[in-house]
Amino acid sequence: MTDRVEVFRALHRRPAPDDPLILPGPWDAASARALEAAGYPALATPSAGVAASLGYEDGRTPAEEMFAAVARIVRAVDVPVSADVEGGYGLAPTELVERLLEAGAVGCNLEDSEEGVLKDPRRHADWLAEVCAAAGDRLFVNARVDTFIRGVAEPERVIERAALYVAAGADCVYPIGAPVDVLPLLRAGIQGPVNAIAKVGEGPSPLELGERGATRITFGPYLQRRAAEGIAGLLR
Repeated sequence: MTDRVEVFRALHRRPAPDDPLILPGPWDAASARALEAAGYPALATPSAGVAASLGYEDGRTPAEEMFAAVARIVRAVDVPVSADVEGGYGLAPTELVERLLEAGAVGCNLEDSEEGVLKDPRRHADWLAEVCAAAGDRLFVNARVDTFIRGVAEPERVIERAALYVAAGADCVYPIGAPVDVLPLLRAGIQGPVNAIAKVGEGPSPLELGERGATRITFGPYLQRRAAEGIAGLLR
């Protein structure tokens, strides 16, 4: 398990700024196997995609079902898998870490908003510090910053939150919904890797996002949604 975490951590040390780590998001075991077969060195589950596969609205998946889904995905592949576990489901930091490790995840996404409202950044940083302390070097923590999707457009607010989260021990910062033209400013103001989201078949490509400053690229639920659209097209 430690070897997988180290492999995953090393993948974030990119040889060039325009060569981002691309982490597609499986929503079940079958999609995970397909992505591994396509040659990707690691995967990152999307909570919304997993929720859809289980018949839930985004943000409404019970913790037990989410961890079980992550465990099935991890068992299906040999590459490292990071898990989006939303806001941590109200679990104490130690329990959250243990549940992730039991599922076999090498990392996690953790959001800084709840029910559509941004959390107090300092209290959230304190909670993140407890998670990181419990995890030690066993998990790669990706701290999602939700300011842009919660109506706060100033990049400075992202950078302020990112500084707190990195100081708390986060390994990566994820300013979800950041406009492409703001990425260079965020890259300059944030220490460590920066995660950006790419849509499938529209908008900036992963390469373009890397050139703007993204260290790693994830796709949220867009791969799962495109797959569902493909099935609908075949049926038509």
